[in-house]
Amino acid sequence: MATTLMRNTAPREHPGRYYGFMAAVAIAAVAGAVAVSVASSAPEGGWFGVPFAFWLTAGLAMVAELRPTRWGGLWMSPMASIYLVYVLATMITWGFLPALIVQSAAIGMLMVQLKASAWRAVFNISQQGVALVLAWYVWDAVAHGAVWNGEAAQLLAVFAAGSVWTLTSFALVAGRHSLRTDDGYLDLFWQWFRSEWALRATQIAIAPIVASAAISSWWLVAASAIPIFAVYRILQTAADREREADHDPLTGLLNRKGFQQAVDGKLTDATETGTAVAVLILDLDRFADVNSALGHQVGDQLLIELAQRFEADKPKGKVIARLGGDEFAFMWSELDGMTDPMECAREIRARLDAPIVLGDASVEVDGSVGVAVFPDDGPDFQTLFRHADIAMYESKQRASSFARYAPEFDHNSPERLLLLGDVRRTLDHPDTPGVNLYYQPQVRLVDGEVIGAEALLRYHHPERGIVNPAEIIETAEHSSVMRMLTERVVDIALRQLRSWNESGYDLRMAVNVSVRDLQSPEFTDFLTERIDAYGVNAEKLQLEITESALMADPRRVVVNVQRLSDLGVGISLDDFGTGFSSMQHLRRLPVTEIKIDKSFVTTLIDDPDNAAIVSTTIDLGRALDVEVVAEGVEDEKVRKQLEGWGCHAGQGWHFAKPMAPDAFERWMADHRRTQ
Repeated sequence: MATTLMRNTAPREHPGRYYGFMAAVAIAAVAGAVAVSVASSAPEGGWFGVPFAFWLTAGLAMVAELRPTRWGGLWMSPMASIYLVYVLATMITWGFLPALIVQSAAIGMLMVQLKASAWRAVFNISQQGVALVLAWYVWDAVAHGAVWNGEAAQLLAVFAAGSVWTLTSFALVAGRHSLRTDDGYLDLFWQWFRSEWALRATQIAIAPIVASAAISSWWLVAASAIPIFAVYRILQTAADREREADHDPLTGLLNRKGFQQAVDGKLTDATETGTAVAVLILDLDRFADVNSALGHQVGDQLLIELAQRFEADKPKGKVIARLGGDEFAFMWSELDGMTDPMECAREIRARLDAPIVLGDASVEVDGSVGVAVFPDDGPDFQTLFRHADIAMYESKQRASSFARYAPEFDHNSPERLLLLGDVRRTLDHPDTPGVNLYYQPQVRLVDGEVIGAEALLRYHHPERGIVNPAEIIETAEHSSVMRMLTERVVDIALRQLRSWNESGYDLRMAVNVSVRDLQSPEFTDFLTERIDAYGVNAEKLQLEITESALMADPRRVVVNVQRLSDLGVGISLDDFGTGFSSMQHLRRLPVTEIKIDKSFVTTLIDDPDNAAIVSTTIDLGRALDVEVVAEGVEDEKVRKQLEGWGCHAGQGWHFAKPMAPDAFERWMADHRRTQ
């Protein structure tokens, strides 16, 4: 039986036509049933006089609906399809009205099993009522109006009636879905036809056998059920295998494919009922550390335990999936205007509060949740899923428990995706021009000596020209392009550092690194290999990291930063003072330098609060025995004040703007002559 197709859905543009179509089908079913019933006679001997074979046939049709399951990508039951055999056999043997009663009862039982809404049940009973009416007229015309009589005419009539029944049902359901989703009518019709034609032809062919058995004896009807239900078992096995393809083998939860099908169905319902659907993605923190420290078997046990927690006391309308690795997805449907979707996120987080005991180990679990809500945050599964993933990443960046999607979180506009592709193509080939570095000098304040330079990214797009570096970073940092970009920048910077050394300049090089770099143990290995390849002193390389990078995953970042420090690389805490946990990180990290953010430095002469922040930071650096560099030194007054407070070095347009390598070396030569 073709019932509800699970597809991405868009809001209906013509609800009047949609409901009008369903009403017309219901009216046609009632009118057709009345017309055929009036023209037909009751079973001989009345309803209580019909043979036991009829009641057995009707009972088998009911039994066929006791275990609905998914088959062939459509929400239907293999057993529900089997009831067509008994409906056609009943119509052939005892007439239209008994067949209509059996069919309606079977469909009603199926709708109960599927927990379908009342309007859906009415439509399905109606559309198959119309199909049966047309099948009856075809059967009657062919069986009793043929120019020849005999078994051939009877068999042809059965095949014709069954074919009309099937095609009518397909056509009506496709029409409803076309109005419901704005999908093409013919595409829907042929999808069902390709999926089910072989199964339907088999059922139609079996119907005359059951009818012949019913005429002869009830026990032949019972015997014929054995091969019929053997076919059901084959279908059930195939459906079970398809179900396995939709589920995660470790936890038993849905996988992404199964989750998408479940969400698509609920979005279709939500469009009709005017309710909301929340899609949430949970990413566990430091799950890789559990696998590394305790082994993958313990990690698998942890995932199973979490799945059981999430499944416990699951409310109606909630669907849970494991997307792979340490990611879970959730859906809450039937949310009304009084329900806060963020309460769903809080419930998920609450399941993580208690530690998980695995043997002798007690594991603390934490994670970040992203939320996207239909219809406000997206009209279909793909959009909602992507937006929930973006919100999850934003939550992780903020070190908060959960976040709901907002457009400003999404850095992947079509223009940026095109830009990302262009940057990737540039980075795929080492000799391709486009990615360059400019250098801004860092000057020791006490004597004006240039001690180093900060490498600043520049990207020249073949059509757009120079692209804002901040746009490049925001576009690339959520993708593997960020790693490629960092490796290119490190290569260029180390090559330039070697060139300076060969030219007699004893300078250090400051390079900014991203969150993804700091979270990857492979970055330290890459950096070690490149330092050796260029033959430069690791102590002349200064890596600048921001507080936001540290807060993304502090434990993993601290471990990798310590490895970099052990290599001899200097660690500079950039944008100091703009975060909320700098004191904590200064205690834990092997920091060799603090860079005061330019937002405090530029206005320190006119702003007493900023002046207090800068002077206090310089004192803190002195107490911790780390150097302090001030960014944003724009004039001589600021430089003198910083020198008076004991700041180690300064950087800003007062000394020089960022320059290309050739311009930087000319500036260096001029600066030496004026010293």
